[in-house]
Amino acid sequence: MTNQQVEILLVEDNEDDIVIIQEVFADMKLATIVNTVRDGEEALTYLRRKGKYKDARVPDIVLLDINMPKMNGHEMLKRMRKVPRLKSLPVIMLTMSQREEDVVRAYENGACSFIHKSVGLDQFRERFKQFEHYWTCVSQVPVVRENRHARPTDRR
Repeated sequence: MTNQQVEILLVEDNEDDIVIIQEVFADMKLATIVNTVRDGEEALTYLRRKGKYKDARVPDIVLLDINMPKMNGHEMLKRMRKVPRLKSLPVIMLTMSQREEDVVRAYENGACSFIHKSVGLDQFRERFKQFEHYWTCVSQVPVVRENRHARPTDRR
């Protein structure tokens, strides 16, 4: 496994889930930077690099919770996909929902994957280990170049 660094934007309002996800990534061989925002509005501000996020780097991937205050994950993803430089940014939806319509809607809005948070902690860790393998050995992500803060994200 390579020692590539992956920058992740975690969009999550539940403090327990944030801690678990950060711990899971800390246990991985994949070097990661996890930046966390608490709702869809803040996530769009971060991705558009406005206000306090004006110097933020474009993440390699977004982990997006569906059920959040202010703006839910579906609406946030829909708005994100309207921004040309964010159309190809990989987004994985995270949710406790077991509703098939949430899965379908996530893919219709441009998500590249969907993870149920309702599994046990060990299963959750295993899913992210599979993500680590996929990210470092299989995927090839489009390069996002906007300015000095953007960087290539070609994974092989």
